[in-house]
Amino acid sequence: MRERIRARGAAKLNLALSVGGPDAEGMHPISGWMATIDLFDDLEIVRLPIGHPSRYAVLWHDEARRISDIDWSISKDLAANAHRALEKAVGRALSIQAKIEKRIPVGGGLGGGSADAAAMLHGVNALFDLGLTTPELAEISAPLGSDIPFLVHGGAAMVGGLGERIDSVPPPSDLHLVLIFPETACPTGPVYRRLDELRPHWDVAEAAVRQLATGQPEAASLFNDLVEPAFDLHPDLLADRDRIATIAESAVHLSGSGSTFFVLARGSFEADLLAGAISERTGMPAIAASTAPGVEIGEIDRG
Repeated sequence: MRERIRARGAAKLNLALSVGGPDAEGMHPISGWMATIDLFDDLEIVRLPIGHPSRYAVLWHDEARRISDIDWSISKDLAANAHRALEKAVGRALSIQAKIEKRIPVGGGLGGGSADAAAMLHGVNALFDLGLTTPELAEISAPLGSDIPFLVHGGAAMVGGLGERIDSVPPPSDLHLVLIFPETACPTGPVYRRLDELRPHWDVAEAAVRQLATGQPEAASLFNDLVEPAFDLHPDLLADRDRIATIAESAVHLSGSGSTFFVLARGSFEADLLAGAISERTGMPAIAASTAPGVEIGEIDRG
């Protein structure tokens, strides 16, 4: 029996996000307060004999609440790219068969593809006993996507630069919330391009984000610079937010570039009740969630 390992990639939540104007290469510096939460994609990674070509499968988990087409090529899949980047870093082939079962929505602003890449890096590192540290895995991941280095670390952090600068902060204690998944998807690229059209020059408000990250999240204080361009591109999202706010009687926030909304709750009981009420009255899937440490790695199954 071939050796295998199971890993889980945690979604990320943007509690606060400030975005600067694009640099000469069109990249946007950010300052974000991010936390990993207990919504996971599952990976099973099987070690193949030396010389075998690697293969990957991506599908929806039976528990996924918002399903869309998996219509991207494997050459553009972040988890597959992370595996190839790891092979390049160690200078040898690491033949695997990987199955990814997704719960994190595509185009939801929760970093689903990046979560899969982070789990792939940790899982392959453990399966092949490569001995790479978390900072080393984060460095390998940095060219692949701005969310991946944070998700390799997990927990909570101030994230700056182009995502490569990670300053860990204590996770918000006893944070409970409701995630709501509208039907609309918000690919990141168009949202940033619309931001540039609406506001081409802007400084990163790092001090404001850092001040928020020193305490507990308060619904009235959280902010996200990508809300305006996301709503401008997708007016239905604004209507969805207003419907949710009527039920929640609290501020409704967008994670990242959207389209996932979140509402803070005063404990797990309230989060469960509110998720049920929002699902029933709007028809949008909603789930209770809380913070989580990040990627979870199981023991190697040696058969």
